Amino acid sequence: MSLHKSAAHAPAEAGGDPSPARPATDALRIVQTQWLPARAARDETLFALADGALGVRGGCEESASATQGTFIAGVWERSAIHYHERHHGFARTTDTRVPVADATAIRIFLGDAPADPACGEVLAFERTLDLRTGMLSRRLAFRTADGATFEVKAQRIVPFAHPGLLCIRWTLRSLAYAGPVTLESAIVGDVAAAAQGDDPRFGTGAGLALRITDAFADAHEARLAQRTRASAVGVACVQRHRIEGAVFAEADADAGGARQRHVAQLAPGAEVTIEKYVAYAWSRPGGDEPDAALYKFAQSKLDAAMARGFDELARAQASEFAEFWDDAGIAIDSAAGNGDGEALAFNLFHLFQSANRDGTGGIAAKGLTGEGYEGHVFWDSETFVLPVLAFTAPQWMKPSLVWRYHTLERARIHAREMGHAQGALYPWRTISGDECSAHYPSGSAQYHINAAIAYAVRLYVEATDDAAFLAAMGAEILVETARIWLEIGFFNPRRGDRFCICAVTGPDEYTALVDNNYYTNRMAQEHLRYAASTLRALATRSPDVYSGLLARLALDESEIAAWSRAAEAMYLPFDEKLGIVAQDDTFLDKPKWDIAGTPPEELPLLMHNHPLTLYRHQVCKQADALLAFVLADDSRIDPAVIERSFDYYEAITMHDSTLSPSTFGILAARLGRGARAQEYFRENLRIDLDDLHHNTSHGAHMAAMGGSWLGLAWGFGGLRVRDGVPHFDPMLPPGWCGYRFGLVWRGRKLRIAVDAHCASYELREGAPLEIVHHGERTTLVPGGARTFALRASPVPDPRIPIPGSFKAVIFDLDGVLADTAHLHHAAWKRLAGELGLPWNDAIGEKLKGVDRMASLDIVLGDAATKYADARKRELADRKNGYYRKAIEAFSANDLLPGARAALEAARAAGLKTALASASRSARELAERLGIAGLFDHIVDSATIARAKPDPEIFLRAAQALGVAPRDCLGIEDAQAGVAAIKAAGMAALGIGDARVLHEADAVLPDLAHFDLRKFVVNKSVEKN
Repeated sequence: MSLHKSAAHAPAEAGGDPSPARPATDALRIVQTQWLPARAARDETLFALADGALGVRGGCEESASATQGTFIAGVWERSAIHYHERHHGFARTTDTRVPVADATAIRIFLGDAPADPACGEVLAFERTLDLRTGMLSRRLAFRTADGATFEVKAQRIVPFAHPGLLCIRWTLRSLAYAGPVTLESAIVGDVAAAAQGDDPRFGTGAGLALRITDAFADAHEARLAQRTRASAVGVACVQRHRIEGAVFAEADADAGGARQRHVAQLAPGAEVTIEKYVAYAWSRPGGDEPDAALYKFAQSKLDAAMARGFDELARAQASEFAEFWDDAGIAIDSAAGNGDGEALAFNLFHLFQSANRDGTGGIAAKGLTGEGYEGHVFWDSETFVLPVLAFTAPQWMKPSLVWRYHTLERARIHAREMGHAQGALYPWRTISGDECSAHYPSGSAQYHINAAIAYAVRLYVEATDDAAFLAAMGAEILVETARIWLEIGFFNPRRGDRFCICAVTGPDEYTALVDNNYYTNRMAQEHLRYAASTLRALATRSPDVYSGLLARLALDESEIAAWSRAAEAMYLPFDEKLGIVAQDDTFLDKPKWDIAGTPPEELPLLMHNHPLTLYRHQVCKQADALLAFVLADDSRIDPAVIERSFDYYEAITMHDSTLSPSTFGILAARLGRGARAQEYFRENLRIDLDDLHHNTSHGAHMAAMGGSWLGLAWGFGGLRVRDGVPHFDPMLPPGWCGYRFGLVWRGRKLRIAVDAHCASYELREGAPLEIVHHGERTTLVPGGARTFALRASPVPDPRIPIPGSFKAVIFDLDGVLADTAHLHHAAWKRLAGELGLPWNDAIGEKLKGVDRMASLDIVLGDAATKYADARKRELADRKNGYYRKAIEAFSANDLLPGARAALEAARAAGLKTALASASRSARELAERLGIAGLFDHIVDSATIARAKPDPEIFLRAAQALGVAPRDCLGIEDAQAGVAAIKAAGMAALGIGDARVLHEADAVLPDLAHFDLRKFVVNKSVEKN
């Protein structure tokens, strides 16, 4: 799905799915303008509404869909797990969140025949999700098979202020029809969990359904009661209406549901409006509330809601969203207008509405938008979702932690099942607190879940100073989860008495049951340190709380001291030869998976390979060791180790998990690799909007959505918390003119804004706040702002003066005027794969600005001397064929922001212009881009003997222009190119990251920021 293109004219996505959404002019509305019944399941996910307890998918009221569903976070069914060989401690049951009765249906009948738009001809369609107000709106015009034409307008909200309430305003207008019409408003009760084949990401709960225990309908209301069979959860659904233009006709109820029918006599231009109010009530698992009691509770909700009316409820909903958006304060100013800001807002919208608000549940992997993963909550809620809420809406982070506390006893039981004498072990996937995974190697073996929950507790307490939560719940969670590390770890004399943890699985589920998983050990170390320091602080600040914990949990100071000893002695595997952290003790001993040789139809790997096949190879589903760098304090780790580790693991990671891109993007930003970080950011940003994993139909990916905000704030914003103080080290990625985001931190509201020159921090509300910008501490005061120059500021280094007059500007092509570097990168990567050669991002970086044959030698590496010259030419030509095929579709639309304007400005100023590109296809590309006529001369690698960083190509360009090198300004995006410009005796303007292009006289993020007057003090220009 493409956010920035109208769906009616958008190209097909991978897999042939048309793209249905684009932003509205106010940038906080998602609009679909194409009727796509074949993609209904995907679109129902994207346009879903929720209030943290109730989720309603975004289907059409008047058109039946097998995948339209309604879910309640606390309504789930339990079923047995069947094993042929069931060992001690295996999970015996699993829980599945089953769909409840769906009350969105308002069907149209002409006589006895249904008038379903899907069975007729759709004349016009528009569906809008207003992110600002939380309202789903729709307009549809259609013609029936008999020629009757109608228009439907619908609005829908799921108000936060009334959990379990659905409100619909629906209008049917006759366009060219005269006669009777019947409108049937129904509660559809015969729904069951969907089946999705053998996809393990979906689950095994297919066919599970609530049983209907009561159904009733009359002129006043319709109601339906349901019960689970094993988990003893009861649900009641009650609906009422306000109707204009129709009268009640009849009602009925049966085993399939409850229905109320209204009739009207329409003429062209006449219309019927139905306001439909639906309330749900449900019991706790094991509760014995009778249907009558649940009905009464639901009816009281309806009484309150209808007394306020649809418009007032909508205004209240909009007010809640307005507060959230004001605090979140997100905006991205992209010169390309690519919809990054709108996509991020869409992701935050779904996170905010899916957050649990009453402490009775967590945030499921798919939120409340679909049936994927059976509604289970995973560790990624604490790792990727709750941190977003910690900084934007901390009041909605707390309920998920309260739920974890309420399930702590289940975690203790699970620890005993796993053979541990004390402590608590939280399950890998759960609803009620019990482990729901039958596959323990990638399930219960993920002990790092304990550390993730401890991490979330720490972040929440730091963000809010909520000492009461820590005393009442948080400290107990920390103690019981910390105990597990001493249960499964030991001081290993064979490793110098380092503390080792054996037989666990890290985040990378393509490697299981390993010893000393780096991520697990590192996060356990952080967990143990924080638990010990928290208990010691409690002993000083709240001795009564501390002594109460000791007594209640049979805890003593010697055990706390043991946590500290284990943390300080923690074994963190490291490979001295490669200079990288090792994912585990044996990972680097395994053969590498042939990634380049794996055809697309065999992806993702988990769908086409036995787990053992994957376990035997160096291949990652997602970031593992690298995630530790993101979550744990990396200030004491050599940056070179982080960089080498990034390059190594990037080359062997498949990103088959939607959790992966955000981690790689955050690290790439911290390493100063702005373009690479932005690639990962954009992939992460659009996982659901563009259905990149082809399973958005199962529900939205909550962790990926959270990861997109983390990519902005933690990645580009450089946000980290150290000792309770927010630290920032912002950068501006290529193609962006600026961005901003808000933080809610310890009762203060902070706004961070970054542009091409500086970062500003404004304390909008609250007491003075200490922050750190790139190592410099400062205190913000209410209503005040502080501004700092960016580390990668485009302001020229005053130690390197720029000449005062230029007569010519010489442009590089790739990365300056157009982005063809990724095409070269892909072509070289494909060739390397065909030759069985290693490939990583560092190799790709070395190729920038380098000609074809020199690039081939870099790709061949140590094997270069084994190839004859003829064979090398053949390989270079093969790569060039891949590249030339890719550029056939290039046009003026592929120019980078500001490129044409910079060229035209130079020409208008009377300056001579040249193109100096290492690409042999430079002239062809310039013609395809529509800029060939803007150059006085073009020099490519076919006309020179020595590649960049040799200055030959720039000297030839100056010679061809008849201008002395000292009178030329060269513009490059690669280190080799900047070096070539400087060696030629020219001034160099870098395009990209100043930390990389440090030899340039000045650096800009892109040509959109290029102001000729700041670089050219040409006398003829001054006179004009």
